[in-house]
Amino acid sequence: MDDQLDWAAIAASLDTQGWAVLPRLLSPGQCDETAALYDERARFRSEVIMARHGFGRGQYRYFAYPLPDRIAQLRHALYPPLAAIANLWHHRMAIEHRFPPAHGDFLTRCHAAGQVRPTPLLLRYGPGDYNCLHQDLYGEHVFPLQLAVLLSAPERDFTGGEFVLTEQRPRMQSRAAVVPLGQGDAVVFAVHQRPVRGGRGDYRVNMRHGVSEVRSGKRHVLGIIFHDAR
Repeated sequence: MDDQLDWAAIAASLDTQGWAVLPRLLSPGQCDETAALYDERARFRSEVIMARHGFGRGQYRYFAYPLPDRIAQLRHALYPPLAAIANLWHHRMAIEHRFPPAHGDFLTRCHAAGQVRPTPLLLRYGPGDYNCLHQDLYGEHVFPLQLAVLLSAPERDFTGGEFVLTEQRPRMQSRAAVVPLGQGDAVVFAVHQRPVRGGRGDYRVNMRHGVSEVRSGKRHVLGIIFHDAR
């Protein structure tokens, strides 16, 4: 999986934009199988109805351990190359914390700090649903990159529902980006902060992500967060 991806291009896009597209990470059949898991309630540890919390409209469910095989494999396979990028980012932002090369070792660190609840999730949106701009932090130990995989086909299964990122640079107005995704494409993006090179060296910018209003149909998304939650 990860050996078929152009990690140099992914790292370059993350450095310039704060996000990168991983094309065709899942096949259409794998997308449909993953989206269908939403109705298997026993696979999940909790459900969030977004309107109840002011998060937007729509709903999502956090998987319980053990994770479905495909999702566990994605999480463990994508972590090592992303950890290398994350460590470079922390170096550039003068953050001492470093990430181990294996995801299992990072999870051990999370669990020792009381972050023991799995964070991969499935999101389901219908007409009029949206996700407010936010950051998925969940505890002391935060991996600075995460992934969203679009499981539905734009224009066939739903309209609207674009993935949106905003970037706030110091003393500048916020910049927004709409990320084009097809079914099976993933976007990897900054969870919280990322480094940007300036005239006097690197500085930090603050990132948030969300989803614009779905106009019709149903939109399913797989979210892969690499740190666990308290």
